[in-house]
Amino acid sequence: MRRGLPMPSDPTLNLAQALIACPSVTPADGGALALIESRLAPLGFVLERMDRKGVKNLWARRGTKSPLFCFAGHVDVVPPGPLEAWTSLPFTPTVRDGFLYGRGAADMKSSVAAMIVAVENFIAEHPEHSGSLAFLLTSDEEGEATNGTTAVVETLQARHETLDYCMVGEPTSVAAVGDMVKNGRRGSLSGRLKVAGVQCHIAYPEQGRNPIHQIAPVLAELAATQWDAGNEYFQPTTWQVSNIHAGTGANNVVPASVEILFNFRFASASTPEDLQQRLTAILDQHALDYELKWTLGARPFLTPRGALADAVRAAIHAETGRTPELSTTGGTSDGRFIAAICPQMLEVGPVNATSHKIDERIAVDALPTLTRIYQRVLGRVLGKGGADRQACRYSDFHNDPSAR
Repeated sequence: MRRGLPMPSDPTLNLAQALIACPSVTPADGGALALIESRLAPLGFVLERMDRKGVKNLWARRGTKSPLFCFAGHVDVVPPGPLEAWTSLPFTPTVRDGFLYGRGAADMKSSVAAMIVAVENFIAEHPEHSGSLAFLLTSDEEGEATNGTTAVVETLQARHETLDYCMVGEPTSVAAVGDMVKNGRRGSLSGRLKVAGVQCHIAYPEQGRNPIHQIAPVLAELAATQWDAGNEYFQPTTWQVSNIHAGTGANNVVPASVEILFNFRFASASTPEDLQQRLTAILDQHALDYELKWTLGARPFLTPRGALADAVRAAIHAETGRTPELSTTGGTSDGRFIAAICPQMLEVGPVNATSHKIDERIAVDALPTLTRIYQRVLGRVLGKGGADRQACRYSDFHNDPSAR
């Protein structure tokens, strides 16, 4: 299909438009979950709302047998920003020039729509499929992410329920649908460092102690430190300063303290405990008077090559001719919570170029492609014969450098 030709009858496009029309700025769902429930209930899904502290969460399951395949994602979106900057209103889904415009078009209402339509098609073709299907959806991924997917995972853990396979619909592609999928994410470890000095008149520095001067060589050393070399799946751990605060606002006062905010994005080659210990040792070598508070945002997680990765690779290649790159780059996602109950999880979604931007959009012809990819994966994992029918084996991945 040429991009100038919209497909008004395409079911994924229609559902994506309906979801975009829900004004679901995090942590609101804008009615999106009720709409999704109306599509899943006729398919035989048992619907459970696991709302917590104003955040709406949906756990929907069809079947009780193993293996359990789960689609996961979020219906909340980031604020649209200035409305006058949008070519069309962010919650008025608009198709023009072969693209669907609207907040959440890329991140990630189109993925949710594709998942639902894929499941509808799959059940119609395989009413007696093996295993079970589930959806885990939240309205708290773009916000604090403390009462969304975490609430569902905690409930499932308490019931001793686990997932066998999970696909998250985050926008993972770079230039075209399927050119990249995420098979893991780095960990995130943040610190708030406050270094004390002695305030004084700037003309008499001998009467005080300038904490900015004290911390400057420390920052240079930390920035130059190689924390690890990464590994086959992860790039090396990085350390970055995000904010520095000091001073009274006057240009003739040595400040009494300086505060530095920093973050590690760390590979599985390091542990948060090791990073904390090494950074603290550097601070102590410089004899600083400091306070340090740590926040562990996420531990790294990884799905190695196996049945799910094979199924996704084969599905993408069948639909697009592309061999997807497995990548662990980028920020965090709710996959960091799901990893606690699922051994095989991949993030597979549309092009990420316009996520969170003004005039967020997705190519209209990407919608049915994404739907068919999801449906093919279901067919390989839960269709009659399941993984035994997969044409792509672990050895294909192991011997194909482009798939790493």
